[in-house]
Amino acid sequence: MRRHSCFGFLFCGIFLPGILGFPQTNTSIDCDSLLPNYEAEPQTSAPPYIIAVSFDNFEPGNEVQVTLEALGEAGFKGFNLQAREIDGDVPVGTFKITDPNTKGLECHNMTNSAVIHANSDVKQKVTTTWIAPRDARELQFIATVVQNLENFWVGIQSKTLTPTHSGSVNATGKSKRKV
Repeated sequence: MRRHSCFGFLFCGIFLPGILGFPQTNTSIDCDSLLPNYEAEPQTSAPPYIIAVSFDNFEPGNEVQVTLEALGEAGFKGFNLQAREIDGDVPVGTFKITDPNTKGLECHNMTNSAVIHANSDVKQKVTTTWIAPRDARELQFIATVVQNLENFWVGIQSKTLTPTHSGSVNATGKSKRKV
């Protein structure tokens, strides 16, 4: 009898914190609202996180390196990162998963249209690669970042990226392409 209770105590001590801790890899952050699936309210203070991008401009098919990083010692456990056109509410482009702490997410029937946490480890920085779609307008990367159950920030934005349509339109707005 004593052996069973010792095993139960050991089991709870080892596995229960992982089961109850946030975020589990199945904890979701909504694709549209970017809100986590629990009832706490987002922080209204300036977020201790930034989204850095490798380019200011892009063309269809370009790969842009995107880094989500904690400022200082803050760290984070969960996130949802997307590219959205300015004033848009649907992710554009796709992500190539390059960091073991990330995994792709399907939003609006588009595979890897968002990138999320792959584990509940505390992270200081994650890096991924975004592939620009055809016909995108000006856009920003937008994220929700979860520090813990009580502290998360919604709507963290990168600088604006502008599409370059090299050679397709001249100064008068007319196409340079021959028909």
